[in-house]
Amino acid sequence: MSLHKLRAKAICFAFALSLPFVSHASFKLPDLGTSAIQALPIEKERAVGDVMMMKIRGSSNVIKDPLLDEYLSSLGNRLVAHADDVRFPFEFFWIGNNEINAFAFYGGHVGVHTGLMLNADNESQFASVLGHEIAHVTQRHLARRLQQRSDNQGLTIAGMIAGILATIVAPDAGMAIIAANQTQAQFSQLSHSRGAEQESDRIGMKTLQAAGFDPRASSEFLSKLSDQVRHSPKPPVFLLTHPLPDSRVSDVRMRAMQYPERFIESSADFFFAKSRVVARYSGNSEQAEAQFRKYLRTNQLGQKTAAQYGLAISLVDQKKFDEAESILMPLLKSQPNNLFFVDTYTDLLLGQKKFDSALALLQEQYQLKPNNQVITLNYANAAITAGKLDLAERLLKYYLLDKPDNALAKDLMAQTYKQQKNKSAYHEMRASIYGDFGAYAQASSEIQKALNNIEEDEEIKQKRLKARLKQYRLLQKELAKL
Repeated sequence: MSLHKLRAKAICFAFALSLPFVSHASFKLPDLGTSAIQALPIEKERAVGDVMMMKIRGSSNVIKDPLLDEYLSSLGNRLVAHADDVRFPFEFFWIGNNEINAFAFYGGHVGVHTGLMLNADNESQFASVLGHEIAHVTQRHLARRLQQRSDNQGLTIAGMIAGILATIVAPDAGMAIIAANQTQAQFSQLSHSRGAEQESDRIGMKTLQAAGFDPRASSEFLSKLSDQVRHSPKPPVFLLTHPLPDSRVSDVRMRAMQYPERFIESSADFFFAKSRVVARYSGNSEQAEAQFRKYLRTNQLGQKTAAQYGLAISLVDQKKFDEAESILMPLLKSQPNNLFFVDTYTDLLLGQKKFDSALALLQEQYQLKPNNQVITLNYANAAITAGKLDLAERLLKYYLLDKPDNALAKDLMAQTYKQQKNKSAYHEMRASIYGDFGAYAQASSEIQKALNNIEEDEEIKQKRLKARLKQYRLLQKELAKL
């Protein structure tokens, strides 16, 4: 199985929307206080954010693509490094949805719909939305609004999380849920006031300029959204939680004019990331192929190499290996260490069943970039596909020491143990995956299966697994208290 198929494979569980989920990593639920929320200090904001992030992972189309993750995190943290009032680390993640949307919530979590990348004309426009969302977090707009409300006594943590998550991840579904519950409380917690939007526009623009992007791109993108409102019966979902009156567009335009006009070229990685989104996450491969052939005829994408790269992805995904190779080989020869090219060429080699060639390519790259997630996960996946399970196990164990919560690495490790017929280790890893989604009942069941598959003389392992089983069961009980 190529890594992109593993990425596409749903690691999804059907959870009730009203139930919050938390990570099992520390085996300690966050102290959220009473069920009715009266205040949200920093430590509590982070705890609520962690609960919400676990729920998103368990119930939403979160894309785990190492290349796109690296691009988004690098860009997002570049902005965070130039922002003021940063109180905690930020986490950036992708939602597979073609609607234009981005959202930030408690504790520094920023979600970006793939549709935002599809509709951004350049990197500064894309960064302008991230800068705006970062400002909402640093200025604690959600937390401050929650604390200022006088009618939140009946708003429980579980209800707040359910409503907000439904709204930010799938706005149409979220509005239906809220209407069915006959309350606007949850939605109103995420719908920013005009004052908050104005503050985030101002601070976000300042951050954008400090990080080396074009601050005028904020005005360009808002004007683009405004035009869509005028010409479409259904406005972008971004505007459900980010009001866009004409006065805001005018204010941003006037503020942007205070910055000197300058041309900031988009990075090559922006175009490669955009091509990847078009090829893999916006439609089917046939549509993507037609789109990239059009880009190459018209130069519409603005970067020929990125259009060629996107076309190669769409061809590999359709198993048109010969034509894909004719495109990829010159690209890889010109940039042998470009991870976008290495990743797709690995998919090609695995599709052609040239396992030794794939392993040789990745071994060389691994020596250059040890433990890089793109190289390591491709290398481990190629090793599994080639039947070199000991190599895969070594790579993944070392990687998970550094990135213990990486979902793809855990899934690959579970595959490795399964093929090694190491049932105890397989079920223990499955338990860890379920635990990351907050599915503690299922995690407990997997731990019990692990216990059933160890030898009687493995006393230390028995004690460790029994302790983990006890902790999972305790967490399951404590969840009910929220």
